[in-house]
Amino acid sequence: MKLATDRPYASPEAAARKLIELAKSVEPVQDGRIHIEKINAPFLYTHKGSGEEFGAGIKHAVERGWLELHESGTYVRLLKTEAAN
Repeated sequence: MKLATDRPYASPEAAARKLIELAKSVEPVQDGRIHIEKINAPFLYTHKGSGEEFGAGIKHAVERGWLELHESGTYVRLLKTEAAN
């Protein structure tokens, strides 16, 4: 008997790819900056990801060189988007 459903973003790779997809859909404001809430809110509320999955996805995307996370945590920048496709 299976009581829980599989989480689509349980893998950091899957979460990172979804975050890249969301970041691509947002218009950057200044110097390519994308406010973190522009990808956080859709990930959590529209796509039903968890906070842990969001954190793991961001970390994975930064490690892969797909995103740059500002030290304040308020915005990200897309870097190598062709690698995330």
